[in-house]
Amino acid sequence: MARHSKQSTSEEAAHVPQGMPALDLGGRAYSFFEFWPSWLMYIPVAALWLLLALRHRSISLPLIASPAVPLSGMVGVPKSAILKLAGESANRSILPWIVFETGGESLSVQRERAEAAMTAAGLSFPVVGKPDIGCRGAGVRLLRDGAALKSCLEGFPAGGSLMLQRLSDFEAEAGVFYVRDPVSERGRITSLTLKYTPYVVGDGVHTLAELVAADPRAGGVSHLYEERNAEHWHEVIPAGGPWRLVFSASHCRGAIFRNGGHLVTAELTRALDRFFDDIPGFYYGRLDIKFRDVESLQAGRDLQIVEINGASSESIHIWDRRTGFFDAVKTLLQQYRTLFKLGAAHKKRGCKPPGLWPLYKAWRHELQLVKRYPAND
Repeated sequence: MARHSKQSTSEEAAHVPQGMPALDLGGRAYSFFEFWPSWLMYIPVAALWLLLALRHRSISLPLIASPAVPLSGMVGVPKSAILKLAGESANRSILPWIVFETGGESLSVQRERAEAAMTAAGLSFPVVGKPDIGCRGAGVRLLRDGAALKSCLEGFPAGGSLMLQRLSDFEAEAGVFYVRDPVSERGRITSLTLKYTPYVVGDGVHTLAELVAADPRAGGVSHLYEERNAEHWHEVIPAGGPWRLVFSASHCRGAIFRNGGHLVTAELTRALDRFFDDIPGFYYGRLDIKFRDVESLQAGRDLQIVEINGASSESIHIWDRRTGFFDAVKTLLQQYRTLFKLGAAHKKRGCKPPGLWPLYKAWRHELQLVKRYPAND
């Protein structure tokens, strides 16, 4: 992102995570619809869903697009439910994780239990803590030590499930959408998006609040950053020091997305084919991938899988500022056509679509949990 005293230009280099391509800041800061309420973007999707439901005589076909996953991962499904499907080969690419069930004990006892579980699983600080049930970066925290873990547990709802996952060796991250027909041995990558965590760079004069306000993009969505940086909001940032505004590379939390479709290669697709060969019953979703550099990403080498998102996940290149509104809507509509197509194929093979009541209960459960999660980093 730009320094306080300059306007962004396409030639000016922003601070970017190691291994990521340079971030072009020229042109408009964001698209006009980029931060609309999500339900507005999904009005056309709802209309298409009803139309396809009439055509297929089933309103819940998308919920069996990936029959091995409860509700195909549409809503209210634990992250661990998908990760548990991975066999030995696929697990080697997934960052190690455990799920810790919070209880009614004191924070000190819960911290001891969580640290013991980490040790037993071969995990050590720093780790990433995140709700096992959640979406859009809700409650994601970087836990550098036991004190940070205790603070996370303090704000976490009793009876909730907290995933603790090894922090990746790499800073670079991409969201890669993968779809496979159930009768095919090969899938396809339908979207690849580079995920940049936003930074401002200190000048030794201005406060963090002033640096954010002066940035063409961050200044327009400063409310996304102020709460997470409240402790330092009015501090002067040392000259030349990059300040990361959020940890979680989630768009609704303020991360910057760039369409990386041009980076898709046959080698990367084959690598994901091999990965999903070892996750039976999963045919549709987005992987959040950490990678060393662009060359290794394109070669399908040294990939570290953070999450596998199911039926409700998006081809997140639609949040690139250069993506047009109608192209974004077209992408979303195509995704749901694909979900119905996959669901219909599995129905022919004997899978029975669930009713809408389980979907509603899962949605309500997730909604109530998300309201109680601590603020993310």
